[in-house]
Amino acid sequence: MRKFLMPSLIIVGALLLLIRIFYLQVINDSFKLKSDNNAIKIKYDYPERGYIFDRYGKLLVSNQASYDIMVIPRELKNIDTLEFCQLLNITKEDFIEKLAKAKVYSPRLPSVFLPQLNKSEFAAFQEKLRKFEGFYFQKRSLRDYEVDFGANVFGGITQVNEQLIAKNPYYNSGDLIGTQGVEESYEEILRGIKGVKYFQKDKYNREIGSYKDGKYDTIAVQGEDINLTLDAELQKYGQQLMINKRGGIVAIEPKTGEILALVTAPSYDPSILVGRQRSKNYTLLYYDSIAKPLYDRGLLAEYPPGSPFKILTGLIGLQEGVVDEQTTFMCHHGFSYGRGRFMKCHSHLPSQQLNNGIYNSCNTYFANVYMRTINKYAKPSVAVDVWSNHVKSFGLGQFMGYDLPTGKRGNIPDSKTYKRIYPNGGWRSTTIISNSIGQGEVLMTPIQLANMMATVANEGYYYTPHIIKKIKGTAIDPKFKVKHQTTIDKKYFKPMISGLFDVYNLGTARALRVEGIDIAGKTGTAENFAKIGGKRVKLEDHSIFVAFAPKDNPKIAIAILVENGGYGAAIAGPIASLMIEKYLRKKITRTDLETKILNTSLKDRYAKLGGMKEASAIETTPKDSIGNKNGMTNFSPIDSIKQN
Repeated sequence: MRKFLMPSLIIVGALLLLIRIFYLQVINDSFKLKSDNNAIKIKYDYPERGYIFDRYGKLLVSNQASYDIMVIPRELKNIDTLEFCQLLNITKEDFIEKLAKAKVYSPRLPSVFLPQLNKSEFAAFQEKLRKFEGFYFQKRSLRDYEVDFGANVFGGITQVNEQLIAKNPYYNSGDLIGTQGVEESYEEILRGIKGVKYFQKDKYNREIGSYKDGKYDTIAVQGEDINLTLDAELQKYGQQLMINKRGGIVAIEPKTGEILALVTAPSYDPSILVGRQRSKNYTLLYYDSIAKPLYDRGLLAEYPPGSPFKILTGLIGLQEGVVDEQTTFMCHHGFSYGRGRFMKCHSHLPSQQLNNGIYNSCNTYFANVYMRTINKYAKPSVAVDVWSNHVKSFGLGQFMGYDLPTGKRGNIPDSKTYKRIYPNGGWRSTTIISNSIGQGEVLMTPIQLANMMATVANEGYYYTPHIIKKIKGTAIDPKFKVKHQTTIDKKYFKPMISGLFDVYNLGTARALRVEGIDIAGKTGTAENFAKIGGKRVKLEDHSIFVAFAPKDNPKIAIAILVENGGYGAAIAGPIASLMIEKYLRKKITRTDLETKILNTSLKDRYAKLGGMKEASAIETTPKDSIGNKNGMTNFSPIDSIKQN
């Protein structure tokens, strides 16, 4: 039997090889198509990208006609370079440089010589195109923005680079691809499928008709339209409120995880990154180290959350059974936790329980709760891991899984963190007491803060935040329908929500009430430090506010952070009240708050910090978390390109 095995394998292998050769050479001649490349001209038909709408069907992004001037270097003959350059408004040096790049790509294959001409730019050239053999045009569509806001959400489109072409055979030189925002996240849905047409050429390189009667031609398929979860009017309003300020606003629908607004400031009009001026404008934005308008602070900037974090400190204390609603701590303007160590507090009545501890934002109350939580366990390393796991169950300290291509984890410390910081041990609850009030090693992004409040509004669960609401002809990712439950029992959220409601009625936000809307919220003021001349200097605090409304059956949860904005109720708080009323009522009754915020500019404050940086070579610390490690900078002078 064995003596027949090897001959049998050889015979079977030979038969399979012959069958494959017959298939490739006789039945399937697609490889012949590739081998005949020199005699075949390929033209691509680019589809329109899918349109982008808001949650109510308002058109946000459409398309406009555009023309790329293409070149096949080997086919150039007797070009009047001067006339060509005059028609396209380029210099001779530009012509030489672009042609050289095309030759490097391929002398035989077409490549983009000059992209994205609009109708008026193309009209004059089209009349004389026949004079420039080797050049032709390719029609495609560019984005046409119906609004002047939301650039950070939409993203943009740009030409593919060689590295991407090598990785993905779908793209060719000169093709466009979505970058950043939803254009990147939903590229394969929005781009559609380009059509291909093959034309036979004769020995004189002239087209003589369709190759094989169009057997291999394909029709372009338009990209699918998508609806975002954004409320366009709310997004626009948020950007208006953040003019001359720096920071982020994130609003979420608690019951679904849908992102209602995602504001970063400063921002820019998305239309400046379309057409022939795109490269110039993008360069200005990219190298703006002052305002950093391309930096999405709502998703990327990591800040100490300050007093809003007390919500979690309280919930964990209740869950761990170290306090209840009636547990009382005495506060005498602060909390002493060691020799010479004193955590200051606001002026209020000495006796503090959960409810008034929340609405008075009492540092002493929450420091005591945190100490009891950590001291409950024999080892602080075990205790801090228990505490950390509770916090992380709210989606913090990790990538959240939303459908935008950028983000940061934030930081929720655990025992590994402190073993790294204190390799010789010796740390205890008093060492890390700053965590209790959202300082210390705790860092969060604005979208994490907003999701935390959505979770509280839902009394213990959340859905992964997402920006996509509907895709024509396609279901959205099922992961956005998965309910994430926290480690905190539902019964503990009701007393916490009661305290948050009293923040507006009796506490730090009572001046921000909106008649007829029950809002639950929390002010926050996060400390902010920088190294100046080698010394650690305290700078203006960040203004933070988190809220949801209505208190019963919440429809919006929101987080606002204004860099160097001071007290939480000064700037961030009014913005929260205005955004909530705008979403729920579509109008504003607190016009006094609106006037105040629209007229508030922090440009002078940022200018002062920028001057300090230039004079003293500021190197910010990680706790500064201004959204970038360079931190204190002035606003940039890019008003010429419509920066918002």
